Amino acid sequence: MQVYLDNAATTALDPEVLEAMLPYMTEHFGNPSSIHAHGNKVRSGIEQARKKIAKLLNASPSEIFFTSGGTEADNTAIRCAIRDYDLKNAITSPLEHHAVLHTLEELEKQGIIKLHLVKLDENGDISLTHLEELLQKNPSALVSLMYANNEIGNLTDIQKVGELCETYEAYFHSDFVQAVGHFSIDLQELKVHSMAVAAHKFHGPKGVGLLYMNQAKKIKPFVTGGAQERNMRGGTENVYGIVGMAKAMEMAYENLENHRQHIMELKKSMIEKLQENFEYIQFNGNSADLENSLYTVLNVSFPPSPVNDMLLFSMDIHQISASGGSACSSGSAIGSHVLQALNANPERASVRFSFSKNNTQAEIDYTIEKLQLIFSEQMGVL
Repeated sequence: MQVYLDNAATTALDPEVLEAMLPYMTEHFGNPSSIHAHGNKVRSGIEQARKKIAKLLNASPSEIFFTSGGTEADNTAIRCAIRDYDLKNAITSPLEHHAVLHTLEELEKQGIIKLHLVKLDENGDISLTHLEELLQKNPSALVSLMYANNEIGNLTDIQKVGELCETYEAYFHSDFVQAVGHFSIDLQELKVHSMAVAAHKFHGPKGVGLLYMNQAKKIKPFVTGGAQERNMRGGTENVYGIVGMAKAMEMAYENLENHRQHIMELKKSMIEKLQENFEYIQFNGNSADLENSLYTVLNVSFPPSPVNDMLLFSMDIHQISASGGSACSSGSAIGSHVLQALNANPERASVRFSFSKNNTQAEIDYTIEKLQLIFSEQMGVL
């Protein structure tokens, strides 16, 4: 049996999404910037996708800009907001995705901003009290805090953060990459100025995402070179990627509750089976809190043992795919910056299991069985 439990890294392209994309890979091949019939047909496909996405997120189509993915969207929002609004301070957390954290660290090294990190509690939740203190000392700052953490599944009270940012006239950007397609999003209610999304996190294609930019807080282009995306992003659009993203998002929200219940049952089962079969098991962050975490992610901490250094490799031999940290560093020897920020015991092996609508109970049972085998073969006992 092959088991894929690394859905926070990427999800499988849904067959219906591919079906929606195929015509734009073959017969509808015109350049959307061309004014002839071939181009107009493709342009229509892009704009229909934009309207569909805007409706699903309760935004205006004019606030949706297509990008190559979440990293470009994060970079665009952060770099351009700091530049265009002449912001001198930025506030984030040490748990952010590197698309945010490394970008802000680079800007600080260049002397463009001063970077401030909000305090965390032992579970990795941000201190809203400390956030307000930072905003009081540094009003009109840029704030970038993600909605759902990609490694430990912690959720941020985006509504409260947005209200604080409004009070202190801060620019609020949020990485929603792990949240869109898994939680209902109402951008008329949330006080967020910009938001990053990536299609491949909800069974859409890789290489396409979007930047939501509130029309009351506009920025100038980051990628120049053409008039595409209403002069906001130069370069010929990834047409079939955009069409696929809209279809994937539509399917995600049509089936949101059914998928959520299915995945929650699998996650609950895995938590229970791990606790039953392994002594001294722990869970990082809030990932084991079924009601207060990103339900697609479970970050498991195994006790110190000789197995740990080769645990992911041993799982791979048994055809189980999971991650030891964030997807972007899963092939690296560098440890997880998220777990380091939580002062996690480096002698314990941490594995992120992340689920999707495609996973089954049989796969969970198989994974537990093979984990038992791995530990028993190496140690003689569990």
